[in-house]
Amino acid sequence: MYMADTQRQQGPSTWRIVLAAILDFLTAFFVLGYLIASIFGGRTEEGFNLQGGAALLMMALIVAYFVVFNKFLGGTIWKRILRAQR
Repeated sequence: MYMADTQRQQGPSTWRIVLAAILDFLTAFFVLGYLIASIFGGRTEEGFNLQGGAALLMMALIVAYFVVFNKFLGGTIWKRILRAQR
């Protein structure tokens, strides 16, 4: 019982938190970037190319992804997969 309580208080490993943050950013970047490029016409053969307002919108949505998932949904997608929630 003591061992389980100690482990629960320590929280997840640092590497899980860092890896989850990197994977969340990459996932949000590519998924949101592709969706916004599809809507605003920024798709290319290599992927997508966003400039101006479309790029600003994508960055705002990436920030919103982290805020909404962490604050209201109990953690981002990769935090849940890697069990990196505090």
